[in-house]
Amino acid sequence: MRRSYKKYKRFLCLILFLTLGLGLPEAGGRKEGPHGENAQKRPSRSSEMKSGRCSYTFIVPQQKLTGALCVKTESGAANHSEVAALRAELKRQQELLEKLREQLEQEGSLAMEVRALRKESNSMNARIAQLYAQLLHEVIHKKDQALEQRRVENLLLNATSQALQVSSNYRELEKKYGALTSTMSSQNQLIARLEKQCQCRNTTPSSLVGNKSCSSCLCVCVTTEPPRTQSNVQPNYSSEANEMTNDVQRDQSALPPQQDNTMGGPWRDCQHVFDSGETTSGIYLLRPQSANRLLQAWCEQSRAQGGWTVIQRRQDGSVNFFRTWEQYKQGFGNLDGEYWLGLEHLYWLTKQANYKLRVILEDWQGRQVFAEYDSFHLEPESDWYRLRLGEYHGNAGDSLSWHNNKAFTTLDRDKDSYSGNCAHYQKGGWWYHMCAHSNLNGVWYRGGHYRSRYQDGVYWAEFHGGSYSLKRVFMMINLFHR
Repeated sequence: MRRSYKKYKRFLCLILFLTLGLGLPEAGGRKEGPHGENAQKRPSRSSEMKSGRCSYTFIVPQQKLTGALCVKTESGAANHSEVAALRAELKRQQELLEKLREQLEQEGSLAMEVRALRKESNSMNARIAQLYAQLLHEVIHKKDQALEQRRVENLLLNATSQALQVSSNYRELEKKYGALTSTMSSQNQLIARLEKQCQCRNTTPSSLVGNKSCSSCLCVCVTTEPPRTQSNVQPNYSSEANEMTNDVQRDQSALPPQQDNTMGGPWRDCQHVFDSGETTSGIYLLRPQSANRLLQAWCEQSRAQGGWTVIQRRQDGSVNFFRTWEQYKQGFGNLDGEYWLGLEHLYWLTKQANYKLRVILEDWQGRQVFAEYDSFHLEPESDWYRLRLGEYHGNAGDSLSWHNNKAFTTLDRDKDSYSGNCAHYQKGGWWYHMCAHSNLNGVWYRGGHYRSRYQDGVYWAEFHGGSYSLKRVFMMINLFHR
């Protein structure tokens, strides 16, 4: 810009001197009219060049000239054209100067924007440093939380082990309680049998109390006191009582007397109960053939010609069915409400004869359907109580054959065909495949349709689908007659 300014200054000086030179008269003469007498004749350019003199001489500032500067003033048209050219050049230089000034202003605005961007960049760097410090603090905090979580998990594991120990002790008590219950039941049965056999005639109550015998009885009468020994009556009751370790036996002890029908028997199954003349539905004492165990079950004598042994019931959600393998093996719940009879009991029951399975389903509108399979039994625990089913009949749709020949799976025993544990997702124990077309041991949801992350309700896929939790479910077995 400094060089352009110097150039511009030189042009101004040249134009100034040229303008002054064109307006002055010749040196040493007077200016007269063109026809005056005293007018002197202007020498020609050739004579001027010959004499070596010029009419006007100007010294241009800041120009390195070695001789005189001659200006021809004869033709005014030539001088005007040069002035016009100089003015055009001056105008062009002014325009250039304006462009330079505008460019300078633009560069100044750009410089201001650059400064603003630098300031914003500095603030952003400070913000990034602040966020980095905050992130570092969060990472440290998360690490501390992970350590705390591991500590809590260790405490939970310790508490779980203690709970398992308490549960083991509780089961030992349950075994003892079951033994006492079985002993009491056997004693009551013995008393009932002896009372039926004893036919006392012409005997007063006083003689029965005083002599504890009848003078004219066909047999010996006994009092209501339990006998001191039972070895000659039921030699295997003590060993059988040791096998009764499930929750079902515990829950039945508080049943109303009108529903407890364990005074008779024990029977092989509920069909045996029905054939013996007991046609009232209720709880009966069973003893499967070839099984050194006693068990109690609900016998359904009013449905489908009676004789049904109920192995599972869901009706109000009062019992949690999300249980362990051992609990599903031994059974749990309340025999007059929701309960699971037990896989081990089912194995021994279905081993003694050919049984059929009947599943009764009821929705929340009161509609009842059923699914029946003409063959049903379980493999032993060594084969994970594998399910064996026969041909399907009924109006509920077949949602159990898909589980045929599948092992039983619980939360702590994963025997299904899925990569994960179906019992974890379905919230129950079942003969899962990948995973379920039926889940009758799932979560009991009120109202039918339910919302859950997984299909974990009490459902039968062929009856309302997997997102509908049924209101009532009964699983029963009975002898299959061809």
